[in-house]
Amino acid sequence: MPNIRHTPAAPAHTLALAAGERIDAHRHDNHQIVYAGSGVLAVTTDAGTWFAPGTRAIWVPAGTVHAHRAYGHLDLHTLGLPVGDNPLRLDAPTVLAVSPLLRELILAYTRDPAGSGPERRRLRAVLLDQLRASPQQPVQLPSPADPRLAAVCALLHDDPADPRTLAELGAHTHTGERTLSRLFRSELGMTFPQWRTQLRLYHALKMLADGTSVTAVARRCGWSSTSAFIDVFRRAYGYTPGTHHRRE
Repeated sequence: MPNIRHTPAAPAHTLALAAGERIDAHRHDNHQIVYAGSGVLAVTTDAGTWFAPGTRAIWVPAGTVHAHRAYGHLDLHTLGLPVGDNPLRLDAPTVLAVSPLLRELILAYTRDPAGSGPERRRLRAVLLDQLRASPQQPVQLPSPADPRLAAVCALLHDDPADPRTLAELGAHTHTGERTLSRLFRSELGMTFPQWRTQLRLYHALKMLADGTSVTAVARRCGWSSTSAFIDVFRRAYGYTPGTHHRRE
């Protein structure tokens, strides 16, 4: 990522971003939690992209070079934590589940960034307690390094509904199925079906944030039916795609 901006302290604040708006590559000397009060947030590093709707937050460790992108109107809430405050002991960007209570704590803490005093310290203490209880969620699209794997991934990024099998995609890119299967596991840490599901969910979130209908999203992202899409989406995020529309 070129032109990396260094902002030593990750701020505690709220920021409204229009659909498609970006915050270019930067890094902080402390940890950061980023949360989308509305819209969908994507955080990208050299290792891949992490994405989160309103039931998820993204933990960005100190020193990580990262960029943000908004899908739909994004109410971005960020807060920084000193290097010593790492309740989950995470050393890589991670998506965390956000309970209704944790959501309200994040909103309250970022609503008044200049606040101080015992009340704010108590709020911070409860927020950290809730973070410790937040389960991690596998909501990431790792970036492939091997050009053979990158070629296959690019085909599916261009058309997430592409129904071809890994063998068929391999034939198109002149790479054997076994080689690609091994690369998915060794480079991306998941199987081809797992990666394709994550890719389709990523594109589905973006389309929903742009106002695309649930039926159209299901079709354009390659699900066999709208009901199948709703089921996968609900299991991934804890609510239905229709509910996602109403959150915007």
